[in-house]
Amino acid sequence: MIVRLGYVALPLDIDDCSPSRTITYTNYTKIPNEDIRQDKILSLTKANLENTIRILKHNITKDISIYRITSKLVPLVTHDNVTRWNYIGKFKHYYDQIANIIESNNLRISSHPDIFNVLNSPNENVIYSSLDTLIYQNIILDAFRVTPVNGKLVMHIGGSYGNKNKSIKRFITNFARIPDRIKSRIIVENDDKIYNIKDTLYVAKSLGIPMVLDVHHHWCNNDGLRLSDFLFDIFSTWNNEVLSPKIHVSSPKSDKEFRSHADYINFESFNNFIKIAKTTDMDFDVMIEAKKKNLALYKLMEDIKKSTNYTIKNGASFIV
Repeated sequence: MIVRLGYVALPLDIDDCSPSRTITYTNYTKIPNEDIRQDKILSLTKANLENTIRILKHNITKDISIYRITSKLVPLVTHDNVTRWNYIGKFKHYYDQIANIIESNNLRISSHPDIFNVLNSPNENVIYSSLDTLIYQNIILDAFRVTPVNGKLVMHIGGSYGNKNKSIKRFITNFARIPDRIKSRIIVENDDKIYNIKDTLYVAKSLGIPMVLDVHHHWCNNDGLRLSDFLFDIFSTWNNEVLSPKIHVSSPKSDKEFRSHADYINFESFNNFIKIAKTTDMDFDVMIEAKKKNLALYKLMEDIKKSTNYTIKNGASFIV
């Protein structure tokens, strides 16, 4: 069983390398001239793309092939009152550079629309706004030449809106309204308050799409469900995919702030999950959602080297 580790957006061992530089809409409106406002957006986007190139090259030197791109690559891109522009054509040479790096190194790239992007809202304006975001993120992945087969968009099911069962049905109904190319990118994740692994697995199976297991969310919201009873079925939602199953891993910040993410990954808890996962004997990928980002990945690999007899495959993967 091969396990590969990845992280989210921003490496902490490269200086001045944020791929999410942005400007608030309030500050944007304070810029007095439309041309200057547009120049500001262009300069931020250019810096984000340049830093994405730096990050991917850095990841390769560390054997990291699993990476979640920022959802904020293009600032204010879906804001209703910001002038729309050709954010692909303007910087096509950067997108092509990124695409070449991804293709030549067989990187697994994903994105995660912000939590307020939901498909089960009873408010049509929220649905339209969420669709706008999904279209934007699909355009970005297409510009990176990451097809729906290889590039997924992770979504939560959303709110309960007073009736969880009706909200699940509304998600399934609204999913049918999405363009096919975007449908084929979407994967669903259990959350820490409302939709547990059983709920999320039901949605995934109903729609024939993969499910991402968030282990920390399961600890927060499980209704007594045992992960060992569901893990094989969760991983099996990936059976028709080229990609291996993927999970999200983080550790509680404290007993008081149990839902918040800690700086690093608790090795003992992680290894307990590995023992459960071994019963499936399926390869899978791990997205680390720790505050220390890639530094948490390095530390987890060191813990694995010191405390297990797993075979170390490279700097970011191992064999159980």
